Amino acid sequence: MPTPSMEDHIEQIYLLIEHKGYARVSDIAEALSVLPSSVTKMVQKLDKDGYLIYEKYRGLTLTPKGQKLGKRLVQRHELLEQFLRLIGVDEERIYEDVEGIEHHLSWNSIDRIADLVQLLAEQPKLTEQLEKIKAQQNV
Repeated sequence: MPTPSMEDHIEQIYLLIEHKGYARVSDIAEALSVLPSSVTKMVQKLDKDGYLIYEKYRGLTLTPKGQKLGKRLVQRHELLEQFLRLIGVDEERIYEDVEGIEHHLSWNSIDRIADLVQLLAEQPKLTEQLEKIKAQQNV
């Protein structure tokens, strides 16, 4: 089971490869606001654990296991952002809140949130009711 730090690295590597076609240690370090030496250590661990293939000075690629997890982590992040938006969390809080909770929820909880997001998307009146409740609390 990957640690939250491992998940952050895999998620960022997945996103970099999706957007740029590659992921370098320096790009990962910049995106995560950590030292390149920390990224190198983590990349070596992820290589050892079968999530990616790392060749010093040549770059890295995600294995199918790493790609599958990376995609799932990105989807989890996007789902939680969508959920917080739907329930009326202020936009400037969403990213920080997602970062704070995403590693602390079980996959079962994530699946139930996905069910709720789907319900809210299919039943716009529920979202309207949530907005009314929020408006009443802000009075």
